[in-house]
Amino acid sequence: MAQVKITLSKSLIGRLDKQQKTAASLGLKKIGDVTVQEKTPVLDGKIAVISHLITVENV
Repeated sequence: MAQVKITLSKSLIGRLDKQQKTAASLGLKKIGDVTVQEKTPVLDGKIAVISHLITVENV
């Protein structure tokens, strides 16, 4: 399967609780945190929720 590299590029301070929990479920806590995940439909949904806070690259 394809993998994607997800980087938290904006702060979570003042964001909706749902967005903060989504970022935490991806393993993103602070600006600059990076995680590599397998691309799945579930991951696509999580990316859509916080797309304005992250940058996504194909690995």
